[in-house]
Amino acid sequence: MSSTKAFVTLGMFIIDDFSFKDADGNPTERTIGGGGTYASIGARIWLPPTEIGMIVDRGYDFPTDIQQNLLNYGDEMWLFRDNPLRTTTRALNSYCGELRGFEYTTPRIRITPKDLEGTPLAKAKILHFICSPNRASAIMAEVEEGWNPITVYEPIPDRCIPEELPALQKVLPLIYILSPNAEEALSLLSVPLPPTKETIEKAADEFLVFGVGPQNSGWVVIRSGGMGAYIKSQGTQGKWVDAFWTSEATEKIVDVTGAGNSFLGGFVAGMVLCDGDIYAATLHATVSASFVIEQEGLPAFDKGSPAAWNGDSPLRRLEELKKRHEIRN
Repeated sequence: MSSTKAFVTLGMFIIDDFSFKDADGNPTERTIGGGGTYASIGARIWLPPTEIGMIVDRGYDFPTDIQQNLLNYGDEMWLFRDNPLRTTTRALNSYCGELRGFEYTTPRIRITPKDLEGTPLAKAKILHFICSPNRASAIMAEVEEGWNPITVYEPIPDRCIPEELPALQKVLPLIYILSPNAEEALSLLSVPLPPTKETIEKAADEFLVFGVGPQNSGWVVIRSGGMGAYIKSQGTQGKWVDAFWTSEATEKIVDVTGAGNSFLGGFVAGMVLCDGDIYAATLHATVSASFVIEQEGLPAFDKGSPAAWNGDSPLRRLEELKKRHEIRN
């Protein structure tokens, strides 16, 4: 097996604190978080840990139970950077009724391609990042000469506004996979919400007109929740891939936090396993997201043979999803 990682994310590791305000008080729960973490687990559902890489900045307060949880997924995945002078990055997710707030409670440590140099994560085949369009340009400027990774760009939600569209257009020729969710895609393009399949398809076309990837070779993958995912490239007919758990499966959809990140991790894994087939990659992505939304936090992993996630087989779900599409078509 090559020593080069198949997939590396520049997303951060975060300890998420959850605060729920109701008549019973204000308890706080702690769990593993961060878009990079969810993307890595989405990939891990399909790939061995030796093929995945992520930097975890470990402060002096790093909890031992979280450390053990991460190692259970495979210690080869994580590159721990210790700093005894600072805390681990934390964020507060606050809920009051249906309203949700999110804020960082410690300073963020952003990860860039320069941080990968001289480590086992250097020159990965596929590079994933979650950020603003301007920061995406800065990231691509740091990709060293001689390294030409497949880039998977996930725009950060609060920068998916019309004012960011010029900066996005600037970086798109360097991006192989552009993947906003449906609301983010429409917001960037000043299209009224809520999304419909028609407006999502038109949004994908508009992004492609701007030029995605070198010589317009890239793809737009719009993650659309219960509607599924829409994929399209220049000169191809767009395709929809159904969500594994539809909005009717209310007993299965517990918490959608990290679903989009894990989708893209599974997407990357599908690209690796299926020689770049984007449709097949989207099927893998959909299955990865299905495991993440079944509980709060990360899915349970059983190392047995065969490995099981939440007590179920990813391959079984993949075959079920394929059959659904075969019957429909």
